[in-house]
Formats: sequence, C-alpha cells, structure tokens
Amino acid sequence: MTDHPTGAAGRTVLIAGATSASGRAVARALLEAGARVIAVGSDRGRLGEFAAELPGVITELADLTDQMQVWPLAMRVHGRVGDVDGIIHLVGGWRGGGGIPAQTEEDYRVLERSFSSLRHISRALWDDLVASPAGRIAIVSSTAVERPLAGGANYAAVKAASEAWMQSLAHGLGKEGTTGAAVTFRVKSLAGLEERLANEVVALWSADASELNGRVETLSA
Repeated sequence: MTDHPTGAAGRTVLIAGATSASGRAVARALLEAGARVIAVGSDRGRLGEFAAELPGVITELADLTDQMQVWPLAMRVHGRVGDVDGIIHLVGGWRGGGGIPAQTEEDYRVLERSFSSLRHISRALWDDLVASPAGRIAIVSSTAVERPLAGGANYAAVKAASEAWMQSLAHGLGKEGTTGAAVTFRVKSLAGLEERLANEVVALWSADASELNGRVETLSA
C-alpha cells in the first residue's frame, strides 16, 4: 500500500501530556496547520488554562496511567470527534541522581507512569491508527537510552522500554499493511526545543509512512 500524505490539515490528533510547554507548542503548531487537536491531561485547572490559551482545542480530563480511565476516554473521543489520526505522547518527567543504590522504587514508579500511559493509549486507539489513511504515533525519548548513566538508570530504563514499545507498534503497523507510522524523537533536554519538536510533529503528515515507520530521530539545537 502506498501512502499519499496531504499534510496535517483535517487530521485529528490526540496529545497526551498536552499541558506541558512542549504540548502547548505542538498543539499550537497543529492548530495552525489545520488539524483538530484533542488535549488530554490529568489536571482540570491546567486544562482550563490550556483551553483558554488555545481556542479550538478539545480538552479531555483523564489519568492515562489508569487503564480504567483510558478506555472510557477513547469512547468519549470517538463520540465527540470520531476516529483519531495521530497520538503525540508527551507524558514524561525526570528523577534521578546518586548512583545505582539511589535508584529508588518511588522514583521508578513515578517515571514508569510515562511508559504505562503510552501502553494504555496506544492500545485503546490502535484500531484508529490502523484504519487511518495516515495514522501517526510519536513519543519523545532521551539520548540517555544510547548512553545510560548510573545516576539515571531508572530514567534510561523506562525510556528504553518506551522505545521498545514504539518499535513493536512500528512492526504492528507494518504487519497490518497500513499507511501508519510510529516515530521516536530523542532529546538530551526538551528545553529550548519545543518549537523544533512542534515542527517535526506537523511534518509527520507530509512524509510517507514507509520513510517514517520505526524511525528514531535525535533533535538538537
């Protein structure tokens, strides 16, 4: 099957972790490109501020680490806007330092939330990605996966797991014979790269799936 992308205009894109600085940049860029944006967050107040800042965004309150909230979320999204064409997963965070003995269970559980949310939302909306003429899913990972350090062992391990999940999604999309693609962006730090990330996300709908699927791209200043 050959993908004939027409850009982001008219696509319906769900952003997980949307109320972060990077989420705002991505949402704004997608709106300007003519996409319909669904912003998902777990803080009602921040979602309200987000909606006021970016008129036209559709907001949904849900904790994506809780599978019992994710499936109802998918049903609400389908009821409000129909199927989605993309998932941009920006749920993240950092905890670390102190070497291997200091890689606590508490820190790991906090970091692992990003992986859990990725698993839940990609499974809940998998059929959408498969059915879309240009399904796209993307995450932001870390260059720590390439060079894990003792002080960031928990963090690197969770990011590596997320990347493995994305490669599995890429294989699944390819196996289904779809025009979908799973893409991983790696950064050392997102600070200062929000606009670059936003532009890269919009560009996902201007490239063939065959060029994108399974790609791991490092973004730097």
